[in-house]
Order: sequence, then C-alpha cells, then structure tokens
Amino acid sequence: MSQPATEVSDGEVVAALDEASAEFVIADIARDDAWLAVGEGEAPTLRDWC
Repeated sequence: MSQPATEVSDGEVVAALDEASAEFVIADIARDDAWLAVGEGEAPTLRDWC
C-alpha cells in the first residue's frame, strides 16, 4: 500500500470510464501511482458528493 503524500502539488486530476474493463478511473496524471478505479456500477454520482 502506498504511503500518504507528504507534499501537496498542483496535480492534474482526470477521470474516465474504461469501456474495456467497465471501470471508472480517477487519476492524478502529474504523480506516479496516484489513481483509483471502481466498477462502473459502484462509481458515485455527483449527487452523492453534494
């Protein structure tokens, strides 16, 4: 398991639906190994975050 970041950067966060695996992926493309993926049906909706 990765250690928590000790520095904060201005990263660039993107999200996409990987159609091949049916996973929703969120990644900070400015950092190595800073991503997560969940099954398409398990991804939260924007309403869930508000």
